[in-house]
Amino acid sequence: MRQPMTEEESCWLENTHLRVQVLPAQGGGLGRFEWLGRDVAFPLLRPYRPALADNSAAFDPNRLACYPLVPWSNRISCGGFDFAGTSVALSPNCPGEPYPIHGSGWRRAWTTQSHTANEVQLVLDERAPDAYSYRAMLTYALRGDSLEIELCVTNTGDAALPFGLGLHPFIALHDGVTLHAPAARVWQNDGLSPLPLENVPVPSDWDFRQPKVLPNEVLNHCFLSWPGKATVHWPQQGLRLHVVADVDAFLLYTPHDADFFCFEPVDHPIDAVHLPGGPLAHGMTALAPGECLCRHFVFRVEDIGRGGPREPTA
Repeated sequence: MRQPMTEEESCWLENTHLRVQVLPAQGGGLGRFEWLGRDVAFPLLRPYRPALADNSAAFDPNRLACYPLVPWSNRISCGGFDFAGTSVALSPNCPGEPYPIHGSGWRRAWTTQSHTANEVQLVLDERAPDAYSYRAMLTYALRGDSLEIELCVTNTGDAALPFGLGLHPFIALHDGVTLHAPAARVWQNDGLSPLPLENVPVPSDWDFRQPKVLPNEVLNHCFLSWPGKATVHWPQQGLRLHVVADVDAFLLYTPHDADFFCFEPVDHPIDAVHLPGGPLAHGMTALAPGECLCRHFVFRVEDIGRGGPREPTA
């Protein structure tokens, strides 16, 4: 049987409001993110679920509460891409996925650079001669009622390449949850694959410019242009989770029969390297060797009380 995770593999952050479990060796991700303002700790993200399989089972990052997306987000088709005379080869990196997905950082062991009661900094050095070589820095910090996350990447390769960053949180699907995430457009797909086909006005059932319950269907789509502010509201618990990021797109994934949904702030849509106009026209950033890109994310909890105002559900 797989051995349980030891305390040495975890970095805990805690203040009077929040508690966070960071798992450096498990993709640099989070195991737990909890609100401590009540008698019982309240999970804001779905807690980490260790695999129960035998020793042959590899670690599955999708059991985490959240993980970083570096050096790109979601899927890339065609086995890679060409950029400014450089060919990048990318192979599928996740069981059951026909395309490489979410970059490489989420499947690597990160190293802890520093750790205090309220902050931890991780580093990852990735070397892939025919793909992305980079150094990533990931900082988690508790500041009052907020978890602040900084994700930076430096191109350590020999050629300029398009880079993109994001986060992949699994938000706890407590009863009655609503989402407020203004975006006027969405990349449609064929319903079989999340690869984008057409940029269209957001349908009314998917329009979160006003708070709304999640649709009763599977979504796996990129929404834009997002102003970088969203709110998850759990009315029965009287809590709101405010998400602020310096990116202008988000992925929304709503699987059937799950106890979570994914709201992923990102700086580029799915398969941006193959969209018309190329990756730089769709939010990715060209980094020459030695250049760096940073993105910032804040998750702030607001306790409005169980008797607080409720938002519309349609």
